[in-house]
Amino acid sequence: MENKFAAQLFTLREELKKGIKPVFKKLSEMGWAGIQISALPSGYDPYEVSEALQENNLGTAGMHVSLERLEQDLENVLAEAKLFNTKDLVCPFISQEIRTIEGYKYVKERLNDIARRAEGFRISYHNHAFEFETEIEGKSALEYLLDPDSENQILAEIDVFWVKKGGQDPLSFIQKYAQRMPIIHLKDMTKDDHETFAEVGTGKIDFLPILKWCESSGVQWYAVEQDKCPGNPMDSLQKSLDNLKEMSNQLQTSTK
Repeated sequence: MENKFAAQLFTLREELKKGIKPVFKKLSEMGWAGIQISALPSGYDPYEVSEALQENNLGTAGMHVSLERLEQDLENVLAEAKLFNTKDLVCPFISQEIRTIEGYKYVKERLNDIARRAEGFRISYHNHAFEFETEIEGKSALEYLLDPDSENQILAEIDVFWVKKGGQDPLSFIQKYAQRMPIIHLKDMTKDDHETFAEVGTGKIDFLPILKWCESSGVQWYAVEQDKCPGNPMDSLQKSLDNLKEMSNQLQTSTK
């Protein structure tokens, strides 16, 4: 399982401004198997990113790509995905003005169209909590977008923190996306009343049953993201990784 743990680069968005290669080197030294592409500095060189991945023996747990860029710059996005050795493209966020019934219908139509055009690649959607605020056809907007129907080509990248923030139980919610979720986002929630971001394994989300389910349900990468950290983001990522490795060991022991 440890070869599936990836650091989501949004956590290190400020560090990346100082240099891509030093960040990738540090993540490799920490023991991460991969990274998820996101929050690269404006004007980044894709070839520098590719070199940093190869030099540090890091896999790529997909790319977060805005809906606008998927629509307007798909050819270059696919070229970067090939360069970074990934077939997973994830829409990470939609703007507030399209968080309506008609807006979500538009997003679903466009992402399916992009999936058809991007032959050989996978298109996923990453949730927040706001998708639970809109109901479409008797279900939340998130369930509408990710409907596990054979005609719907949008795959899931469930963020367990935001599912819990939206009032749902993460373990129960992910059940319907077996074999439809190549990447899952892991982040924890503090045990206090603030219910803000925490290092994996330190908060109120029970990860062991989630990891167990993922291992039997087609999840290929566990991307760890912490939107805000109490101190050095590298320290938070190290703590999350250490805790995940311990959970991995517990799962392996329990299945022997």
